[in-house]
Amino acid sequence: MSDATASPVVIFTKTKPGGSRSNPTTEYSSLLRTVRDAGLLRRRTGFYVMMFSLITLALGGAIAGFVLLGNSWYQLLIAGALGIILTQYAFLAHEAAHRQVFESGRANDIAGRTLANLFVGISYSWWMTKHSRHHANPNVIGKDMDIERDFVSFTPEDAARATGLYGWATRRQGYLFFPALLLEGINLHILGFKTVFGRDRVDRRWVEISMLVPRVALYVAVIFMFLPVGMAFAFIGVQVAVFGLYMGASFAPNHKGMPILAHDSKVDFLRRQVLTSRNITGLGTTTFMGGLNYQIEHHLFPNMPRPHLAKAREIAKEYCDSHNILYTETTLTESYGIVIAYLNRVGLSAGGDPFDCPAATQFGR
Repeated sequence: MSDATASPVVIFTKTKPGGSRSNPTTEYSSLLRTVRDAGLLRRRTGFYVMMFSLITLALGGAIAGFVLLGNSWYQLLIAGALGIILTQYAFLAHEAAHRQVFESGRANDIAGRTLANLFVGISYSWWMTKHSRHHANPNVIGKDMDIERDFVSFTPEDAARATGLYGWATRRQGYLFFPALLLEGINLHILGFKTVFGRDRVDRRWVEISMLVPRVALYVAVIFMFLPVGMAFAFIGVQVAVFGLYMGASFAPNHKGMPILAHDSKVDFLRRQVLTSRNITGLGTTTFMGGLNYQIEHHLFPNMPRPHLAKAREIAKEYCDSHNILYTETTLTESYGIVIAYLNRVGLSAGGDPFDCPAATQFGR
């Protein structure tokens, strides 16, 4: 069943949210076996080599355009293109982190770390820590770092803590969400540096430092060397803004506005991944979102290569329908509308008492 237009709700549940669960482990195992027998978990290294080559060719074109344009405000078009190119590299780093590219885990780590640190300019270790916790417990309070309170509050309780100017912004956080993503690029770079120079354990710390620091320093130096100061600041600002907006716009539709589960929820793996995820339909979305549009399949089979996700969707959707598990799909624009409405609804709790979630009583506390 598909749920493209349902109003976003927050679900706090300690009980199972419906569906047949006589043997949930067997249910997922059966689905996994069907997918594996169809050959959908086989690596598609050639596809990723092709994608890397095409993106690198685009990077070469952007660099050539940068050199040829010289002192011109048309450089801001190059900056925007570079933001898009770096996001595409980030998608490849994400897929390498999930072991989708090579059979060897070490080869995937090398590729992912190199792409993230040296090409994109963010910490691979930071991403792995944060993203691994998200995949294990998507939308689970206290376990998924992606829904922890930051500029945006994802639960009424968190929103209720916001007062003053922060409370004003929180009440309008849905409308402010996408404009705020223009700053997400610089935030990702800062988090990378805080990670590699922080006190917490970092895998291959000095390898990451040796990639991250020269990459950022050289990039900034080249921009200021070739462009006037004002134009150089504008170039970097546009590039980082486009990168942050593109990254956020690709990841936000997948879980925002989907059910949020209590810390001690008793929900099996299959339903936890499907019920908290949303697929995005539409022509070109696979390229635009780097395969993240098949979010349900990505969460069910995280090491599945991008080219196989469409076929896996057919199998997973049919399986969910037959087992009475809500399978959610919507278009990209509809998903953005749902995200904005959901965040605004949660934000209304800012500076006051959390609203009572109508779905909470449905599944019990």
